[in-house]
Formats: sequence, structure tokens, C-alpha cells
Amino acid sequence: MAETKPQITDQQRLRQQMARALTKGGMDDVHVVSHDTADAVLTDRRREIINTLKESSPESVRALARQLGRDKAAVSRDLRELAEHNIITYEEDGRAKRPILTQDHVVIEPIV
Repeated sequence: MAETKPQITDQQRLRQQMARALTKGGMDDVHVVSHDTADAVLTDRRREIINTLKESSPESVRALARQLGRDKAAVSRDLRELAEHNIITYEEDGRAKRPILTQDHVVIEPIV
């Protein structure tokens, strides 16, 4: 039985085209998020996490929480949400999970 591929929506196609255009323009490694995702996921605290991961390389979730001056459990929840939207991932080293950005740039899709 042949597998069917999930249909790509017009908005998803537009985000893919935007990512390709930005890459052609010299902005490599881009992740384009929808407005809905940006509104729901990119809170001030999570943007702070993204900026911190861009500027430094904390060795673990605990180290990131210390660097941010926040509770580890709260940072873990924020990281989980960012991971669900493919903004971050983890490198595992023994028991430590090092959060890293999946792309160098995260941009929000155009309004029109």
C-alpha cells in the first residue's frame, strides 16, 4: 500500500519559499515560524532563552537556568515548548542535556 504524503498548506509553502529566499540572500540556516506560533510560543522569557543560546553555549539546562537567573523547572518547560516547535533541540552528554538552536535565525512569516 502506497503511503500518502501530508498535504502542504499555502501558508507552509509560503514559509518554505521565504526561507529559501532568505537563504539565497545570504541568511543561511533560517527557521520561519507562523504568526500563530510566534504569538503562542515566543514569549519574552523564551526570546531571552533564544538570545542567550545564540550568544553563549550553556553546557546544560541547569547552566542555562543559572545564567538566566531562573528556576530550572521553568526553563525546562520553556525549552520543551521551543523544542515542540523545532526552535531548539538537545545534545545529550551522559545525564546532561545541552539545549541548542536548530537554526541560526528564527523569523516570523510576513503579514501579507
